[in-house]
Amino acid sequence: MEEDWELTDGEPSSEGEEHDGRLYEHFRLVADAGQVAVRIDKFLTERMAHSSRNRIQKAAEAGFIHVNGKPVKSNYKVRPGEVVTLMLDRPRHDDTIEPEEIPLEVVYEDDQLMVINKAAGMVVHPGCGNYHGTLVNAVAWHLRDLPTYNPNDPEVGLVHRIDKDTSGLLVVAKTPEAKSNLGAQFFNKTTHRSYNALAWGNFVEDEGTIMGNIGRDAKDRLRMDVYPEDSGIGKHAVTHYRVIERYGYTTLVECILETGRTHQIRAHMKHIGHPLFGDERYGGCEILRGERTASYKAYIRNCFALCPRQALHARTLGFRHPLTGEQMDFTSDMPEDMTRLIEKWQTRLKQQ
Repeated sequence: MEEDWELTDGEPSSEGEEHDGRLYEHFRLVADAGQVAVRIDKFLTERMAHSSRNRIQKAAEAGFIHVNGKPVKSNYKVRPGEVVTLMLDRPRHDDTIEPEEIPLEVVYEDDQLMVINKAAGMVVHPGCGNYHGTLVNAVAWHLRDLPTYNPNDPEVGLVHRIDKDTSGLLVVAKTPEAKSNLGAQFFNKTTHRSYNALAWGNFVEDEGTIMGNIGRDAKDRLRMDVYPEDSGIGKHAVTHYRVIERYGYTTLVECILETGRTHQIRAHMKHIGHPLFGDERYGGCEILRGERTASYKAYIRNCFALCPRQALHARTLGFRHPLTGEQMDFTSDMPEDMTRLIEKWQTRLKQQ
């Protein structure tokens, strides 16, 4: 029942991709009666030919390694008769990526990489019920005549990810050397990524830094939560923000990522009391600030209709070219839905 598997949380993810919150069994083993107590990471490394110990440890940190139905850490010691399972956040599925003719906005392209401006609503990578119509399928079509590019080869392709309903810039590596080099830049925090976001509330400070580990919400696997840095829960995460424009009940901010965790900006902003406008998963689809009048409620409903998603856009992306070392900087204009939303708040502010 053993299979090759990939833990997506082990990759740089920017804002990360959404999952359906459920876990699916991919591997099961019952420890025999003569099993001596041994760390589960060592136990599984010896039995899963395609997985390294480090990879298994990351799976345990993410809550994917279970013993008798409960998640355990990598130092857990397996005992006779215990049932060990690998539970991943996607069902067992044929993950073969097929090219699909889907329009792409390619901002830049050469023989090493391509930079894409992703539209809101497009899933980045197949999985969790979205096995077709993804950015990866579109890239496979775009590069279908490039004999050296195999969309099913993990050594090429996406270097980082953003959520389905987040718009903006992504970089794709065409060669293993480019992906290795760009991956190292993301890991070493030498890239530059900034987002524009409309958040609920009027920020007290013009700029600030949010620090707090990002980990799965204990009560809702569809969400991430923020934990103290010394808690041992989740992964270290840092978001810097700067106020661009204030509208009284909402604020347009620039968010600069120092790390790239799943839902990082969305979770960090909720943590400081400023959920992103329209972010249903993190409470941003409720009227969190403002007036009790019927006209104001109607105004907010119209705003939600203009931009029916979290108001978050990956606006800038900067890195060094993996071959030449040249600094590459890209900027993406605000998409139409967010532009109209912000103009509506600007108009309201002028009328007051």
